[in-house]
Amino acid sequence: MAAGLDADTDVADGQLDLEDRHALRRVAGLSTELQDITEVEYRTLRLERVVLMGVWTEGTVQTAENSIRELSRLAETAGSVVLDALVQRRSRPDAATYVGAGKARELAEIVASVGADTVICDGELTPGQLRSLEGTVKVKVVDRTALILDIFAQHARSKEGKAQVELAQLQYLLPRLRGWGESLSRQAGGRVGGSGGIGTRGPGETKIETDRRRIRTRISRLRREIGEMSVGREVQRGQRRRHEIPSVAIAGYTNAGKSSLLNRLTGAQVLVDDSLFATLDPAVRRARTPSGWPYTLTDTVGFVRHLPHQLVDAFRSTLEEVTDADLILHVVDGSDADPRSQLTAVREVLAEIGAGDVPELVVINKADSADPLDVEGLRLAEPQAVVVSARTGDGIDALLADVERLLPRQYREVSVVVPYSRGDLLSRVHDEGEVLTIAHSGAGTELTARVPLGLAAEFDRLAPAHMPH
Repeated sequence: MAAGLDADTDVADGQLDLEDRHALRRVAGLSTELQDITEVEYRTLRLERVVLMGVWTEGTVQTAENSIRELSRLAETAGSVVLDALVQRRSRPDAATYVGAGKARELAEIVASVGADTVICDGELTPGQLRSLEGTVKVKVVDRTALILDIFAQHARSKEGKAQVELAQLQYLLPRLRGWGESLSRQAGGRVGGSGGIGTRGPGETKIETDRRRIRTRISRLRREIGEMSVGREVQRGQRRRHEIPSVAIAGYTNAGKSSLLNRLTGAQVLVDDSLFATLDPAVRRARTPSGWPYTLTDTVGFVRHLPHQLVDAFRSTLEEVTDADLILHVVDGSDADPRSQLTAVREVLAEIGAGDVPELVVINKADSADPLDVEGLRLAEPQAVVVSARTGDGIDALLADVERLLPRQYREVSVVVPYSRGDLLSRVHDEGEVLTIAHSGAGTELTARVPLGLAAEFDRLAPAHMPH
């Protein structure tokens, strides 16, 4: 075991102590290796055994360890067993090996000693860094971006979701096709000599160019398919806008409880799972305010720190549900170790997709399991926030009242006689507006109601009712 693995870190005036720069710091309590050896042997047939590695460039020790703990949850969600977790203090990641040559050798010793078959790095590595680090540690190296893409691939259910994930994976893979070293020797077959040369370059180069061409062709096809699939959702959004039904999007950090909140507000049965990225396909449900006004609620994919830009690009059509919303319910996990950084990470993505100006209501969820002092501190930072527990229902009434207050209200009261032949208009009043009085006569249905402006205009074209006093 390398010296200094458990060394504490103290950074003063922004200057890194030499010992800190050269120390790997073990993150306590992250090993998920099972105690029952028979169960371990059974699970290792299917699961990867991983060591986590992070480079800590700024912030506090707590910030660095929170990031590694999140990486641990991501790894477990992907189906891995975490054997060890380490962070290293550096002013910046090493350009060649991410952790530096010496630390890479120490990491290789740790990997060998715990019997790991994969190293997961808490950052996006360049193709060169991946190759160099794999060459030293002698096991597969995966970065944070590839890990998140893998989780998305496991959770995609719909045709569009699968296409979006595949597009993101291909965009990530394209610059990382390997054309040198061992992979090239295998591609070129027996003609490759130990010294390289023309025989080494030609066949591999051809193979890689063929792969790149295939990937680019597939990317173009996926973009076209996703564009075609997004048309249907745009039509649905257009119908809602035409009927002037306000829309509310539930956004937030992954595993903050968005699907649980949707179920609580609408009675829907959307999948709820205590894992990261359980929801990839947007679920749209109808709901009503306490006064009876209709609106739609949309559950969206969860965000995460350093969400890969390939995913934001690939899921842009899905995320348009957030961009087009009248109100965003920004759900944050009140029991998380660092909820404020969750808020920041989500707002960065919202700004990136063009939803930064949509009205936002912060919903502090999981109040039943959160420390009351932490919740109070969060409320001081977000004065307009509402505190709820989607699991127990606490605070839901206050949330619904806030939603009703913040939604756009463009309604008009009408008094009309609706001919019996226009049952479609009556149905729309029940769906989109609020019925105040209703009676039946020989001429039709006598109706007083508050309805959206578009529907009111259709009633204007009917003869005004002579309502009895």
